[in-house]
Amino acid sequence: MKRQDYDLPYLLRYENVAWYEDGQVSILDRRIYPIKKEKVVCRSYSDVTKAIAEMVTQSAGPYTAVGMGMALAAYECRKESSENQINFLKEASYNLANARPTTANRMSLITEKSFEIGKEAILKGENPIEAIRLDTIDSLNRRYSTMENVAKYLVNLLSSDSAVLTQCYGETIVGMLLRLAKQEKKDLKFYCAETRPYFQGARLTASCCAEMGFDTTVITDNMVAWLLENEKVDIFTSAADTITENGYVTNKIGTYQIAILCEKFNVPYYVTGLPDIGKKDRDSIVIEMRDPEQMLKFLDIKITDKNVKGIYPSFDITPPELIKGIITDKGIFKPEELSGYLKNPTKFY
Repeated sequence: MKRQDYDLPYLLRYENVAWYEDGQVSILDRRIYPIKKEKVVCRSYSDVTKAIAEMVTQSAGPYTAVGMGMALAAYECRKESSENQINFLKEASYNLANARPTTANRMSLITEKSFEIGKEAILKGENPIEAIRLDTIDSLNRRYSTMENVAKYLVNLLSSDSAVLTQCYGETIVGMLLRLAKQEKKDLKFYCAETRPYFQGARLTASCCAEMGFDTTVITDNMVAWLLENEKVDIFTSAADTITENGYVTNKIGTYQIAILCEKFNVPYYVTGLPDIGKKDRDSIVIEMRDPEQMLKFLDIKITDKNVKGIYPSFDITPPELIKGIITDKGIFKPEELSGYLKNPTKFY
């Protein structure tokens, strides 16, 4: 299969997400991009787990990292007996998948498949490292292709000069939206909310948009109401870390408040992504609470008095009534109509 990262920004190219080669996994450090282009080198699957937990990569990046991490796990135990290799891979699958709780269900789909592929290769006397690595690349191709189909529906909603408000970094859908819009010669304008405390909107989304030649403006997270009142904004769109079967959307903290403002100013909010099978409703969502100290710093520089406390929920939950539509690879669904999609869901992890 042709690699699907062609004509995409630097951040979306496979080797710059996470890549296994010669007994190590290299992960682009998104915490410091684009100030620096540095990669964190992981020499054990535990290093990969730590990198994901510490936000070296996020958005869809961990989905690639855990697959490559499973290849690295197979390398680590390559000299053990078949039984020990299988047990080691099983343990690695669980630990990698649970590096971050909110997306553990999605990551487990990847690691469990990697485990089965590795196990089959071991039992056949074949190389489990290469089998897992190749499947991870194949998974990347499937995900990119699927999200390109999602992007087609989103691009069709946009006129040649639409102004688009984004939140955080939607990774694959961002790349596919930009590539398709460029192919169709749509002169889009992007407003990117900065997305504290890691500033993914300012550093990642805005970098991708600008790299692809689009008019790109960053706003601070508290400027959204002013922007919607004073500037032309045609659509608000975001990806999702989780979409429940009944249409609740979990995304980067701050998404909910933007959705409320968009309702006030009559700007439609479209979510891109596929619903998570098995996550029935809001009660099935686990919100990751991170170390508050992380939001009292910027690039490891303390920005508050030592006696100041913080709170850091990674995500919030937007209810269905604030969402105009959920854009999938099979069309646009109202949140309350996702059962139509779930009758024949796409499996691409």
